[in-house]
Amino acid sequence: MLNELEAALSTENYPSENCHHASENRYHDSEAIPDTENKQVDPSMEPAYKILIADDHPLFREAISSVIASGFEGSEIIETDDLDSAVDITRENDDLDLILLDLNMPGMHGLNGLITLRNEAPTIPVVIVSAEEDKQVVLQAITYGACGFITKSSPRAQMTEAIQQILNGNVYLPSDIIRTGKESNTRRSRNEDNPISPELLNSLTRRQLLVLERMSKGESNKQIAYNLNIAETTVKAHVSAILRKLGVHNRVQAILSASDVDFSQYLKR
Repeated sequence: MLNELEAALSTENYPSENCHHASENRYHDSEAIPDTENKQVDPSMEPAYKILIADDHPLFREAISSVIASGFEGSEIIETDDLDSAVDITRENDDLDLILLDLNMPGMHGLNGLITLRNEAPTIPVVIVSAEEDKQVVLQAITYGACGFITKSSPRAQMTEAIQQILNGNVYLPSDIIRTGKESNTRRSRNEDNPISPELLNSLTRRQLLVLERMSKGESNKQIAYNLNIAETTVKAHVSAILRKLGVHNRVQAILSASDVDFSQYLKR
């Protein structure tokens, strides 16, 4: 439980049009979003966000609130402890920038609560917060519209960066879970019923196979570019080609499809 109180997220980012929110460009004194990757941001230029924390553990809410307060000064934090009140709050606050949603709090009934909240507030990014580490659950949450998945055992130090990237419109998957391949038998049976055909895999170039292999390990475009010694723009072009050839609509679907592929067989050619 002490680890959970120091919770944060160690994840990679995946751009997604579904996770942008209209209010994400709201800054104290700026007409444009500063380039936070390349330079220090003046405190007066930091965005003031409005964030809902929905978790039934008061100490955990306090821990996350502390991270947000220190990393995003001036942001407004709203707290609740069940799904019904979370839905009510979203109805009254359509300018929310982010919802941090506990997977197991009262009223959730697993991922059904996520679906309910997404239907009620489809434009507000929702991030699941959970002690769950089953890859099936993580990826299914993303499939159902979550913009990220924070495991409660993750180190606090990376929470601020993770939340910032999510607020920037990226989707986060916990890379440690994606890489270890932790998943239930249900997940495996689904992959066996709907694998990527050898013909589709053979249609990929060697470089595209290398990119897809690293995608399936949870690596971001920036990490793939570094590991393969190519430009990030080249990685993005390969990802687009991979999605097109596999007939999938987004990166998450590609990762789901490729999770059981033995890439060594196809990289021998």
